[in-house]
Amino acid sequence: MNLIEKDRTQKRIETANWIFLAVLLIPSLIFAPLKFSLGILVGGLISIINFYWLGRSLQSAFKNLNSKGTVKGPVMIKFYIRLAITGVVLYLLLSGGAVDVVGLLVGLSVVVINIIITLIVTAYSKKNCLEEVN
Repeated sequence: MNLIEKDRTQKRIETANWIFLAVLLIPSLIFAPLKFSLGILVGGLISIINFYWLGRSLQSAFKNLNSKGTVKGPVMIKFYIRLAITGVVLYLLLSGGAVDVVGLLVGLSVVVINIIITLIVTAYSKKNCLEEVN
């Protein structure tokens, strides 16, 4: 199996996802109710799993390009399957009252916030490197 090597930025984001989740989870375990902390944990795990699942779907899609060079169909089907599974899991969590809604939203935001922070830091470091060269 010929795997495409991941970009440094993608590796950094994947590692930072777990660190960012821990940074949010540990203080919440100390200072917040257990349902809130459980919401952060479950939401973070759902968002990180979705991020990995999306990466694998895109890798397989680009590896299996058809003769027309399109991959829209399989990618969209996998997207809708992932969306449906995530929706069912979130429904079960919220309807069962197992987690706090705000904690779940904070956990689900882990990947998005991490990507924004990582891209800002990367852009800032590249800007500084360019200024040093000039």
